[in-house]
Formats: sequence, C-alpha cells, structure tokens
Amino acid sequence: KYGIHWMRLMNKIEMPMGLGMALAQNEAAMTKFAALSESEKQKIIDGTHFVESKSEMKQYVIKNLC
Repeated sequence: KYGIHWMRLMNKIEMPMGLGMALAQNEAAMTKFAALSESEKQKIIDGTHFVESKSEMKQYVIKNLC
C-alpha cells in the first residue's frame, strides 16, 4: 500500500526492524513519522533502544506517534 514512498523513507534512515514493522501496522503512526523532521525521527529511533519486545514496540509507537 505504501510502496516506493515508504521504501525511500526506510532507505534514508537506519530504522530498527521492529520500529519499521510496528509503523507498517499502524497507518496513522506511519504518516506522522514520515512528516517528522530528521531530528524528530532520530529521537523516535533512539528511544527504541530500550524496547525489548514486539508488544512494547507497538505501545512505544502508539505512545509517541498517535
């Protein structure tokens, strides 16, 4: 559904796999993440280093992007 735009975004930044998967499952969060500045995106990415499970990542995305 997101195609080339999403792939370009993923290639521009080093995104943890879990964050990418969580964003792919949440359209609103993905849209908001895509609209962030590069420094804001990096803050979200940096915060994932403390996430230890798939369910925690889902909650992290909801808390920070929805």
